[in-house]
Amino acid sequence: MKENRILTCIVCPRGCTLEVSFDSEGKVASVVGNACKRGVTYATDECTHPRRTVTSTVRATDGSVVAVKTLGTVPKEKIFEVMKEINSVTAALPLSIGDVIIADVAGTGVSVVATANKE
Repeated sequence: MKENRILTCIVCPRGCTLEVSFDSEGKVASVVGNACKRGVTYATDECTHPRRTVTSTVRATDGSVVAVKTLGTVPKEKIFEVMKEINSVTAALPLSIGDVIIADVAGTGVSVVATANKE
């Protein structure tokens, strides 16, 4: 049987301390300490299949860099694949916030988008 896990929720600035308990099969049985439903979802996901938003930069055609991020979360185990793909692209200018740099990065179904305007 898994031991209880203590997590700090990162969904909002409140930072609730969550305690996750597991049943005899190792599945999440309960989450306590959350101020909202999002904390339960976060804790369950974190204990069963953690996901992350990736932020980085890509090289632009003029040699500068542009800030980017994944439009949604990607499986934690795919972060190195995501970064490898991000590091291999060059973005054509001009760019606006939200422009897609990579669609379906590393086969995750998540796009990488610009987070800054660049002429």
